[in-house]
This record gives sequence, C-alpha cells and structure tokens, in this order.
Amino acid sequence: MAAEKLQGIIPPMVTPLTGRDSLDYDGLERLVEHLIAGRVNGIFLLGTTGELPSLSYRLRYELIERATELIDGRVPTLVGITDTSYVESLQIAEHAADCGADAVVLSAPYYQPIGQDEMIGYVRRITAELPLPVFLYNMPGCTKFSFNPPTVRQLLDVEKIIGLKDSSGDIDYFRAIRQVTFEREDFSLFIGPEIHLATALAAGGDGGVSGGANLWPTLFVDLYQAAVEGETDRVAQIQQTVVRLRETIYAVGRPDSAAFLRSVKCALRVMGVCDDYLAEPFVRFDDEQREKVRQFVAELEIPVDAKKSV
Repeated sequence: MAAEKLQGIIPPMVTPLTGRDSLDYDGLERLVEHLIAGRVNGIFLLGTTGELPSLSYRLRYELIERATELIDGRVPTLVGITDTSYVESLQIAEHAADCGADAVVLSAPYYQPIGQDEMIGYVRRITAELPLPVFLYNMPGCTKFSFNPPTVRQLLDVEKIIGLKDSSGDIDYFRAIRQVTFEREDFSLFIGPEIHLATALAAGGDGGVSGGANLWPTLFVDLYQAAVEGETDRVAQIQQTVVRLRETIYAVGRPDSAAFLRSVKCALRVMGVCDDYLAEPFVRFDDEQREKVRQFVAELEIPVDAKKSV
C-alpha cells in the first residue's frame, strides 16, 4: 500500500457476468478501462455493488485474479473479504495479496447477531492474520451490525486498519466517526451513499465509494476535485446531477430491493460496457425497463470514458 492515505473516488465495481457462475471477460476489461480512464482513485472489488455474498468462491477468486491483472497497479485495488466464515475471509485475503491487491475490506459476519465487544475481538484476531491493510465496512442494512464510534475508537490502535467506509446513510454517524478518527492522520473515511457525498466531503470525509461511478466516473471525480478546491458552487451543481441519477436511472424498477444494482448494470449494458446479468436470486430488467434506462442514459449524456475493443 502506498504511504499516502487513500482519498478520492473509489468505485465499488460491479461484477460483470454472462451466467450464473461465469464472468463477462470482455466486459470486465472494458469496465476496468472505463473506470481508470475516468480518473478514479482506486477500484473496490467484491463489495455490495459487486454482489459478493451471491457469488461462488470459485468466481470470487477468478474475479480477483483477472481484475488485478487488468488493473495492473495503475490504481489501488481493494478487495471485499466479508464472509460468515472466518477461514474463508482469510483465504480470500491471502489470494488477494497473492494477486497484488493493496488492501482488503471487512464488515461484520452476517446472519448471526454480534455485539460490539465481540466484534472488537473478532476484528483484532482476524486483522492480526490478514496479509494486507484493512478497511472496515459499516453496512448495517446488510449485516445487522454498526461499528459504533466508541468501537472504532478502540480499534484505532490497530495500525493495519487504515480506514472505514460508511454505508449507513446516517450523516450524523459519519460526522461522529470523523470526530473520533481525527487523531489518526493516516485513517481514511469514505462515504457510501452518493446522495450524501457532497455533505460528507464538507464534513471532513476523504472521498466516496460511489456505485454510480461505475457509470459516470468523471462526474464523481469532478465533484471530489471541486470539493477539495473549495468550489462550493460547482460542488452543488455536480451534486444536482448525482441526484438526477437517483431520480431517473436508479428509479427504474423501484421499489424492488435490487433496483439500484439492476439499474447500474442495465445502464452499463446500454452503454456498451458489459453484460447486465445479475447473480441469483435477482434477474435483469425486462425490455421495457431497459428502454427506460436507455432513454435516461441518452438524456443525461453519460459518456463512456473508455471502450476498449477486446
């Protein structure tokens, strides 16, 4: 990992699929090139947007191998290792390290409830065995656990923990985490929900892990740069476009629980980047919904920053 702490826009990359257990190889290459041409500051594999819990272990390993090979060190690569099994999390992390990844991302083991003290012990034990720096991932909507600010404070003495991604959607929580982590200058704090990106940056956040950056990386990178440069009017202007994504493309298929993921993958398909197959139990949009997404992509004039022929 580079000595400088991570900052900027790190998309949680979707996992391009052509079938239940098969990668879209050409689409994966086009997507990686699209993101890097869009000037992103890193790529996060196997997050929620990457459908981590729905993928076979075989496919996770294959994705890590192929994606890290394609990224080829041009930007930092983060790999999600959250699993119900301690051993599987370790093995995925070791594979990520072997493939040249830069850090791993860890949330609470889902399914069984876990308390704050139990989680502190778990994080300390597994971090000691992990071969790479660690980002904590606060995703209470999926894991039934939230890293309370006192818990995060207690874990700050673990040097291998270099940051936290917050996807709670609670900006007051985000501010509280920023307050307790200020003592660690090397600790990166990222916001997940892009609707709060501008607010989080103003509150001292270091960047965003924005799902919409799969579609439009330059939009989110420009917002981040404007915030860093103190261009508040431009930040507000770009944030309005981010809101438009939510009101148009992301709204197709609502109130379905997988609407966001379906919308992003569908938009990538109509943009010619990758297939829109989703891992079970979800399915892609039908023709009518896909046509709505196509119209919104055209209306918003979303560019394809790189479309490498393979």
